[in-house]
Amino acid sequence: MSHSPTDPKATANEQATPSGTKALDTKTYVRELKRLQIELAKLQEWVKQSGSRICVLFEGRDAAGKGGTIQRISQYLNPRICRIAALPKPNDRERTQWYFQRYVSHLPAGGEITLFDRSWYTRALVEHVMGFCTEKEYREFLVSCPEFERLLRRSGIILIKYWFSISDTEQERRFQKRVRAPLKRWKLSEMDLEARRHWVEFSQAKDDMFRHTDLDESPWYVVESDNKQQARLNCISHLLSLVPYADVLPEVQELPPRQADDGYKRPPHSEQRFVPSLW
Repeated sequence: MSHSPTDPKATANEQATPSGTKALDTKTYVRELKRLQIELAKLQEWVKQSGSRICVLFEGRDAAGKGGTIQRISQYLNPRICRIAALPKPNDRERTQWYFQRYVSHLPAGGEITLFDRSWYTRALVEHVMGFCTEKEYREFLVSCPEFERLLRRSGIILIKYWFSISDTEQERRFQKRVRAPLKRWKLSEMDLEARRHWVEFSQAKDDMFRHTDLDESPWYVVESDNKQQARLNCISHLLSLVPYADVLPEVQELPPRQADDGYKRPPHSEQRFVPSLW
């Protein structure tokens, strides 16, 4: 029996709500996030026991909130079960491979979840707009991608695709915040800056990509992300609604008694190198 916290249709209606809706208060957000993260723990245990394979793709504009959502999903999960794949640009050898080849090794095995922070759709977006691939390679991708994803689904992989949508006004606000914040400045790459000069081209590329790859059998789910907190809750809730998991978390167990020390004594502090206690 599924323990998904929301009905898929209800979640879809939530995602269709226009941006600008009233923001959640912090208390509600924290409470709902914790509830959903408990459900994610149940999902993880079900994946482990059933040997299922889940692959989730996160795409969207720069600063749209993909990374923050991925962090909240994986925050309390076992990194041996739930892995994040954020691939760098291909090296010289990878450029000569079949395009999908470098992504195949990151696909989940039985009992695993893979969260792709950007995926093979890089070819239809960044590579196409910035001229990093030829027009022939781009057109071949649009034809091959649906076939590739059919193979994944036929193999038993649960494939879920999310597009994080953000307004140009909100993206600009987040970029300005990144410029000023030392802890976030690293997020603003040269590619992000260059992409600002190609806003319309990226929009056209996204629309073209959807026309070829937003299929009933492998749909794109759009997450309105002008409000980060609402986007995270909506995305996690929707993700849970798409998987028929069951609550198979192990029962609470009593801790066994600790082994007696039998005269064991810790070595003196003077024989070890301790980190200075500055606080």
